[in-house]
Amino acid sequence: MRQRSGAIAAGLVWGLGAALALSAVPMVRRWRKGQAKPVDMVRGLAAVPKRYLVDVHHAVERRPGAARMHALVAGGTLAGTTLLAAGIVSAFRNNRFYWASVGVFFTTAIAGTWLVRKRRSPQKPSYLSGGKFLWLPYALGAWNVGGSLLALGQIVGAGGVLFSAVPLFLMLVGGAGIVVQVARGPMRHAFSGVTWLAAHSRPERFGGGRSTELRPLDLAAPMLGAMVPSDFGWNILASFDACIECGRCEQHCPAFAAGQRLNPKALVQGLALAARGEEASAYTGSPAPHAPPVAGEGSLSSPVIGVDGMIHPDTLWACTTCRACVEQCPMMIEHVDTIVDLRRAQTLMLGEVRPGAAEALRHLRESAESGGRPLSARADGLAGENVPVLEEGGETDVLLWLGEGAYELRYARTLRALVKLLNMTGVNFAILGEAELDCGDLARRLGDEATFQMLAGEVIDTLGRRRFKRIVTADPHALNVLRNEYPALGGTWEVLHHTALLDELVSAGRLKLDARTLPPVAYHDPCYLARYNGETDAPRRLLAACCSQTVEMERHGRQAMCCGGGGGNPVSDVDVVERIPDLRMQQAAQSGAAIVAVACPGCTAMLEGVPEPRAEVKDIAELVLDAVVAV
Repeated sequence: MRQRSGAIAAGLVWGLGAALALSAVPMVRRWRKGQAKPVDMVRGLAAVPKRYLVDVHHAVERRPGAARMHALVAGGTLAGTTLLAAGIVSAFRNNRFYWASVGVFFTTAIAGTWLVRKRRSPQKPSYLSGGKFLWLPYALGAWNVGGSLLALGQIVGAGGVLFSAVPLFLMLVGGAGIVVQVARGPMRHAFSGVTWLAAHSRPERFGGGRSTELRPLDLAAPMLGAMVPSDFGWNILASFDACIECGRCEQHCPAFAAGQRLNPKALVQGLALAARGEEASAYTGSPAPHAPPVAGEGSLSSPVIGVDGMIHPDTLWACTTCRACVEQCPMMIEHVDTIVDLRRAQTLMLGEVRPGAAEALRHLRESAESGGRPLSARADGLAGENVPVLEEGGETDVLLWLGEGAYELRYARTLRALVKLLNMTGVNFAILGEAELDCGDLARRLGDEATFQMLAGEVIDTLGRRRFKRIVTADPHALNVLRNEYPALGGTWEVLHHTALLDELVSAGRLKLDARTLPPVAYHDPCYLARYNGETDAPRRLLAACCSQTVEMERHGRQAMCCGGGGGNPVSDVDVVERIPDLRMQQAAQSGAAIVAVACPGCTAMLEGVPEPRAEVKDIAELVLDAVVAV
């Protein structure tokens, strides 16, 4: 009886494997209806173990206890099940060490299963989904308890109902539940997640790499962006199914925190449900806050955005493109790429953007400036600062890119401080003057790829008529687009943020600083500098050199909270309950900071717009200038 039960259990495992493979067939068929994308699956699959054990778990472990739970339940279940499958070989079934190993792994998995249940019991946290998640631990528990009892019976030499029939029945019931969970429940990520990790749209992200640039759109293509789920690449459809609904994106999304009509988890699940032809009611997590009702129905070939679809249009325009969701996602889903693709279809195919955004895009097309202001006025704030203009055919070491914010008097103060520092250290620099056009960042984030490519082409042509060694800018949005997105269009230069240049000058001894006695200073990391470009150290070195006391906000570095000024949010007439910058300044107050150091004109404008009492807002260039030691 013991030998027979062991053989039956091994056969049950192989049967489970076959059932799981069959349950994945509908997923694969559905994905194949997406757009073809060239993927080296052999290399991708070979890289999955490392990507899973390193990159995925690096994100998982940011939530205390989650990594331990995942390692116990996934590792124990997979190891115990794999070993049990080997029991098809009779020699293994006669080995007590083999059965002890099976028992250890299944017992480990039981502990993990208990942690899975504990996450949602007695009260489910708001960021976690319910529904089939609530009975998932029971399916896992039945399978793992059955395997553990079976192994124990084989070790002690016991047979009968308790150690043969009961374990096999539990495994049969648990296995059936697991098949249902993979086919139509949250465990589908066990297959779709592996597929997505192997066929990821940004493989450069693995191993600690960074890939954040938006990819160019072929403007001659019949479909621009994504309007229906099948407009996405097949691997992107797999990524929607890979979402495990853990809610990390929801917890870190500034728009969701402020009550804007976006929940990145609900967005991804809405796309997944639409692709599967299921109704919105199947989603059991938090909705997008205050989003107007929609039909909540969809299919692979039905428009996903709109009151007759799955997602309300307001959800798209609430996104600040800060990439906090992408940074936190354990499955490394690319939420921002998805949102921009959906925006592209709304903007380029339908012409449906928010009124303020439409006006800004019209100005960009007509005058290459989002506010319709004359290009000759961009440098007015630097009047009297002895700033040379680089004419056609001219040459300089540093081309200072002023950026869109230069029209604002507040940002002009930052630029004046920077110019004084450059003159003080003898840096050979110049600006473009009225030849500087908008770099197109706003247009691209709003989905208007045509206007972006038009502006980029003109900028590349303008810069090609001048000679310089590198570009320096105090605008992280301009930095990102010039450094990371222009190369695909033929414009490749060395581009530095102004804090990186100032840090370089301090390190070289060309700029000497004496730390001033100031109240506590906290640095607010701009999203497009920290998350998009990984630059977090240079600003902090400068602050340490020029300020006597610095503190950190709880969310800082690549985990920092957005100011609310990205992704065209300020011009998109977004409805809010609270303002994102208000939330960020509350975090600054909680850190004890009396001064918030910034390094982005957008952040400056957003944070200074918070009503007083609040911390003083100063650009790092201003703080550095105040701390310069005369030589």
